[in-house]
Amino acid sequence: MAEKMDRGSDAMKAHFTGVKEIQARQTRRGWCQEILGCEARTEFKFFKGEEQFAHSLEDAGCCCRVFCQPIHPFKMEVKELNTEAELLTVDRPCACGLGCCKCCCYQTADFSSGGNLLGTIKEQCWYCVPAFTISDDKEEPVYIIHPPTCCGGCCVNCCAEGNPCTRKGCCKQSFRVYPYEQNGNTGGDSPYIGVILKKPKSALTEIFTDANALDVTFPDNATNDQKAILAGTSLFLNAIFFEGDQSQ
Repeated sequence: MAEKMDRGSDAMKAHFTGVKEIQARQTRRGWCQEILGCEARTEFKFFKGEEQFAHSLEDAGCCCRVFCQPIHPFKMEVKELNTEAELLTVDRPCACGLGCCKCCCYQTADFSSGGNLLGTIKEQCWYCVPAFTISDDKEEPVYIIHPPTCCGGCCVNCCAEGNPCTRKGCCKQSFRVYPYEQNGNTGGDSPYIGVILKKPKSALTEIFTDANALDVTFPDNATNDQKAILAGTSLFLNAIFFEGDQSQ
């Protein structure tokens, strides 16, 4: 029944069917670009285990990348390796940047594949803990995404992926995926069904470049459409939280 709901391209269905998790690895800029602080177009390679199956390259103007980072609009198409067939496209408009809270001018993005809208992500009204709602192509909410929390859901739990002062938790940040039906009960140790984890490729890579590594673990009952949306969400979150001055 779930497979009949999939609206994406054949390439998307072929690569997401039966997959529990994928890895996205950002391509490092050249040393000259790093020294000069140039904002090259964001490029990712996508893997299932050790096997690369897709890649993506940001489509955004140079001036936007330099002067409007990290709020610049962009479109990023994820393409199958070798064939260049589209798996999914992320389309993110310009919106107000982050702060300690947000009540308007929300960050959003549309996800599509094969010319069909798969769904959208939209920032919620929040303070201290940024939160997003993922909806399907009919604008029905499906997931809630936010970082792990503590103190009754009032603060981001920086130790959720391990002590940040040790090797286990160093430079790791996550966004957890909750079913929308659980809205209002996603704080603290509440059960979650998926996760988008940003982790370092290596200590040197993390310290001296802005090349990020993202692991996406899908919910057990996710359709191919929902897996594609979550894969696109990892690129969306990377642009907001982990690029340039937002890297932590």
